[in-house]
Amino acid sequence: MAHTSNNVAGVDNTFRRKFDREEYLERARERERQEEENGSKSKVKGPPVQRKPLKHRDYEVDLESRLGKTQVVTPVAPLSQQAGYYCSVCECVVKDSANYLDHINGKKHQRALGMSMRVERASLKQVQERFEVLKKRKDLGTFTEQDLDERILKQQQEEEERKRLRREKKKEKKEKVVEESEIDPDVAAMMGFGGFRSSKK
Repeated sequence: MAHTSNNVAGVDNTFRRKFDREEYLERARERERQEEENGSKSKVKGPPVQRKPLKHRDYEVDLESRLGKTQVVTPVAPLSQQAGYYCSVCECVVKDSANYLDHINGKKHQRALGMSMRVERASLKQVQERFEVLKKRKDLGTFTEQDLDERILKQQQEEEERKRLRREKKKEKKEKVVEESEIDPDVAAMMGFGGFRSSKK
């Protein structure tokens, strides 16, 4: 019968890697020397940039100004005139309103504005002052159903005014088109016809 053994002579089965410390120390020193020589070429990191904390927007986000309007889009048009919402801070175009809101609330846009994504921690005094302001506002403007009705009427009147202005603009455009299409009767008689209208009635 053949002799089998797990311990074969001459094979290292300890599975531990042995390092030559001197060799690796020499490599590390060599790498440090090269970094010192090339130190002027590599990027030197300065102190981290201190950014302002997040704050409320002081402007209204305009999502509805171009709603329902048609626009001719050409591939050579500048970014600000392409289809979608244009961000002048980041100089990019976002295709729809949801993504535009995500963009202006996102990290890239806030960094471009010079703000970090951290919110300033309010002190006790600031919170108390804010409560006082809200109390005064609540006391001054007690809410009633009459106020609500007045606000609704005001909004309806504003909407009717906007619709009326739109209708007037459309009428003006139609009148301009009709004026431009009218031909001088002398010229029409000379050419042999009375106009471009059909003779059928």
